[in-house]
Amino acid sequence: MSFDVPEGLHYRESHEWIDPETGRVGITDFAQDELGDVVFVELPSEGDAVEAGAEFGVIESIKAVSDLYAPASGAVTAVNEALFDAPELVNDDPFGEGWMLQLDVDEGDLDDLLTAEEYADQIA
Repeated sequence: MSFDVPEGLHYRESHEWIDPETGRVGITDFAQDELGDVVFVELPSEGDAVEAGAEFGVIESIKAVSDLYAPASGAVTAVNEALFDAPELVNDDPFGEGWMLQLDVDEGDLDDLLTAEEYADQIA
């Protein structure tokens, strides 16, 4: 099975992604597939600060409950509130409508993350 790994995003080994242009954060296609049907997402509030590598929320599926880890440090500038009523958006469109939060990112934090090619190699 091949998974979508968009170019231009940065990835954590724990399967979160960040878009360096928008600061949007979510989980990867591989991660949502491993989790199965997502039924609940717990996210920080707008204005909260998150730290690179630290837990920022929880995602629950019919199979498992998993922690979510911030790919970068920054202030939360937006939260995808659509996920509270429709957590399945994470399964349907993990890089689009299923985004989780948006950060005011310190570009320096992105240096430690994986490129699309490196992440694709990890999940191969």
